[in-house]
Amino acid sequence: MLIRDELKAAIEAVLFARGEKVSLEELSQIVGFTPRDIKTIMEEIQGDYNQKKHGIQVIEDNNTYVMCTKPEYHKVLWGRVKIYHQRLTAPALETLAIIAYQQPVSRGEIESIRGVRCDKTIHTLLEKRLIQEAENKTKPFGAACYSTTEEFLRVFGLASLNDLPELEEG
Repeated sequence: MLIRDELKAAIEAVLFARGEKVSLEELSQIVGFTPRDIKTIMEEIQGDYNQKKHGIQVIEDNNTYVMCTKPEYHKVLWGRVKIYHQRLTAPALETLAIIAYQQPVSRGEIESIRGVRCDKTIHTLLEKRLIQEAENKTKPFGAACYSTTEEFLRVFGLASLNDLPELEEG
């Protein structure tokens, strides 16, 4: 059983150190076990984190894995732990929400929804790697558009954009 526990610990170390999604194939190459073995171990690791009270979780999306904060602990971190990329102003959060739900979305569309200019806010979100410029051929005159990044998913503990909460009407 020791080898299994060591393998779990090695995988956790890789996920923690990387801080971003790692594919099943890459984990297999790093730790030297078959993808099938890694998949089984990943299910055990996820079960361990879900059954016990941990502040972190391992989420899976399309055979990639990432270690991140559980959503229920974001309030504990927000404003109390000095994490550079998580300190966002209300306007930045509002802009980020618009981008997350409307992507790809142009600066003009964001400003139309918010009713104010958002140059500085977009610049801040780009610096924090929460958004990126996204190509969109449907916008007029090649207007720059924005979409969220893998860092956005990691910071907010999402496996994919499908995990965003449903928007409330009103």
